[in-house]
Amino acid sequence: MNFTAPAFVLGFPLVLALHWALPPRGRWVLLLAASLAFYAVGSPQALGLLGCVTAGSYIAARLLACCRSAAAKRFWCFAAAALCLGCLARFKYAGMLGVGVGQALLPAGLSFYAFQTLGYVLDVYRGKLPPERHLGYYTLFVCFFPQLVAGPIERADALLPQLRGERRRCDANGWLLLLRGFAKKLLLADAMAPFVDRVYAAPGTAGGPALLLATVLFAGQIYLDFSGYSDIAVGTAALLGVRLSSNFDRPYAACSLRDFWRRWHITLNRFLTDALYLPLGGSRCGAGRHFFNLMAVFLVSGLWHGAAWHYLAWGAVHGLLLAAETALDRRGALRRLPRAARWVLTFGLVCAAWVFFRAPSTAAALGVFARLPTGWSLPALARLLPMLGQTTAARLLLGLACLRLLPSHKKALEAPAALLGVFALVLAVACAWFATLAGGASAFLYFQF
Repeated sequence: MNFTAPAFVLGFPLVLALHWALPPRGRWVLLLAASLAFYAVGSPQALGLLGCVTAGSYIAARLLACCRSAAAKRFWCFAAAALCLGCLARFKYAGMLGVGVGQALLPAGLSFYAFQTLGYVLDVYRGKLPPERHLGYYTLFVCFFPQLVAGPIERADALLPQLRGERRRCDANGWLLLLRGFAKKLLLADAMAPFVDRVYAAPGTAGGPALLLATVLFAGQIYLDFSGYSDIAVGTAALLGVRLSSNFDRPYAACSLRDFWRRWHITLNRFLTDALYLPLGGSRCGAGRHFFNLMAVFLVSGLWHGAAWHYLAWGAVHGLLLAAETALDRRGALRRLPRAARWVLTFGLVCAAWVFFRAPSTAAALGVFARLPTGWSLPALARLLPMLGQTTAARLLLGLACLRLLPSHKKALEAPAALLGVFALVLAVACAWFATLAGGASAFLYFQF
């Protein structure tokens, strides 16, 4: 379900009204029906796969909890992992391996709900929580519509009790999160996309200034697009009385790569830490093994993002950079740098790694780096604004100004500037939404992953 599609924008208020009008014990039925309906609007052909993963993980966890021997528990845990990861391999990586099924057929949300269900089974296997006996609650946990397609990836012990609970309260802050998310997506991320797409479609013909600007704009685009989706997801759930995890914490304010990854896609990193990094030994081992553990996590992260070698290269670059940063940090070399220098260095390295993520291939990414030193002149710099477009530039400035005035808490609405910001943002988002509909709905970037 695309949050910018009319089905969601017009359908969610109806679901919200019915949800709070129903008796508490019946609300989960409405949420489950709405979740399946919203998913079916965008991916009706994938409902069978969603049901298969849900039923398989539910049964595996129930059987696992009934086992008395460690071998039997391992068997059912392995069976659930084989189901979840096997579906990913079949639909996401077969094309990369030349088997004949490409990423274009990737069912919506599979990467997210496969990890969420696998995390649930692992928690049951480790004894962190008992298996959910109610199939309806568990199905809602898997396909809860605000976070089904692109996360956040939730832990069962955090989300399931809320879905079972009958005393949830609507959090009015959800409206501000919704507005902030739509503004990030429609006013900012979608405004950056045309220039980035145009430059990266033919990087061999672009000069260094255009490539640098496109790379920095892509860093902004992917953050604003994905954090915008996350804001909408968290805000939607908050209005339904459910608290979802935050996925971002100002990642570009980080002054080290380690800090960046604490702030970026938090729930995915939490899952990979619990499921892979810590079982491998984490950082409590020798330098060589720690390097191996870092590389394993980031190679898996790269492959999770996309079935292509350039995503694997993106993960490898981050793994190598984090290993180098760890080695330098042990000697205290980085701490001696001024904070501003560490921020510039971190942002520059993150943007350099984004080149591998955004380029259509590893060879194209290397070509971008080869062309970055070329074409630097005053006339070339002067042509950047016309290339970007005055309308796009004005849209970016408007979006940034409105977001700056938008309050982060409902009490701040008492300030005149906050009220003005909300009013201006509502008008700007509405205009951008109608313009988007006229040209075709723009999907969120992480829908493809």
